[in-house]
Amino acid sequence: MSDQDRRRFTRIPFDLDTQVSQGGNQWRAELQDISLNGALVAGLDTAKLNAQSPIQLTVTLSDQAVITMQTTLAHHSDSELGLACQSMDLNSVQHLRRLIELNLGDPAVAERELRELLGAE
Repeated sequence: MSDQDRRRFTRIPFDLDTQVSQGGNQWRAELQDISLNGALVAGLDTAKLNAQSPIQLTVTLSDQAVITMQTTLAHHSDSELGLACQSMDLNSVQHLRRLIELNLGDPAVAERELRELLGAE
């Protein structure tokens, strides 16, 4: 079974500048993809992060739309960080849900994924 087959949440590929924060530190990173369950970012030195501490991910979509996710480090390589979403505010969930709808062209998929996320422990 491939990684894509095991994924419950659709990853939306993006090439956006993103801010990663931990403690009092902030770094710019490049968003590779995002889902309701987390994100993949690049362009950040993993040695700067404490793998045991929460990481805040902030993606600015426009002047009015920002996705903010509280995450933990799920995996990393020399060039990428996989961040697992622990929580999001309601506005961030709505913006991300809308992005999924627009990118997939199917509101039913976004609804299904949101129900899975809310039903997950």
